[in-house]
Amino acid sequence: MKIKLEMTSLVFPGVLSLLVVFAGVNTCFAQIDVHIHTATTNMESHVNGRTGHAFDDGQGRPDAGAQLYRRYCVGCHGPDGDGNGENAQWFDPTMGFEKPRDFTEAVFKCRSTPTGTLPTDEDLFDAITRGFVNTNMPSWRPLTEQERANLIAMVKSFSPRWEKEKSGAPITIPAETPATIDSILHGRDLFDKIQCWKCHGPEGHGDGPSAATLTDTKGNPIRPYDFATGVRFKCGATNQDLYRIFLTGLDGTPMPSFSDNIKPEEAWDLVHFLRTLQVSLKTPERSTFETWQHSHPGTLKPIGEDQPPGTGN
Repeated sequence: MKIKLEMTSLVFPGVLSLLVVFAGVNTCFAQIDVHIHTATTNMESHVNGRTGHAFDDGQGRPDAGAQLYRRYCVGCHGPDGDGNGENAQWFDPTMGFEKPRDFTEAVFKCRSTPTGTLPTDEDLFDAITRGFVNTNMPSWRPLTEQERANLIAMVKSFSPRWEKEKSGAPITIPAETPATIDSILHGRDLFDKIQCWKCHGPEGHGDGPSAATLTDTKGNPIRPYDFATGVRFKCGATNQDLYRIFLTGLDGTPMPSFSDNIKPEEAWDLVHFLRTLQVSLKTPERSTFETWQHSHPGTLKPIGEDQPPGTGN
């Protein structure tokens, strides 16, 4: 009964997090009889001065990362790491529940590296630690840093890309420019010009004219981010996290990299405008924008107004 509870609870992040905290990591491993199929057995990770091991860690633990994977990850990501675990059938993308990540392709949304490149071990560590908002992937902060490092090595072991390619070089994030009204207004112009509104909607509700047609690289429906109700982004919560998304894109999704479309300082303008769309947070940028709007009524044209006929709103 205990094993069944741990397996089914993977679908419910809140319950799972409580199980992790109260069960600890020294109890018997659920699903210990599941045979894991990997592309390699000698993968390591290197994070914060720690070396993570998927299998033999040289300290008498032949399955350092594999044991953790069997207990906490196999139910969703599957024994082959392809995202087809026992619980995956209950994840309905049409209802906003994204399918588990397919590790065999080594394509990851949240990275500090350019689009098309492998993430760094630190990127994967941050993802495991943070979890993914609006998904069934919880935060694994209750695990020790060494255990998380071992899990990263295990994730990498499912794809041969990690043996053939190196991680990309992290992009440089310059110092943030002041969030002035000029920056916000220019960011609004960019939001219109590069047609962010077609997916995210003119007011950032995730209801743009293209929203209903979007799919990920596996053909699953995927919803644009709703800035109006969202509190945390997929890959973090800070302005730097949002800036990074613009420059790296979210690989495997329709969200591209804009590194070739906007200048570094313009990315900060876009960040500042997007913060005005977060009505639930009442951000400083929104306060600045609202104050300006009250003194300049009727000045701004609606976003998307100049689109060619027949292309949307």
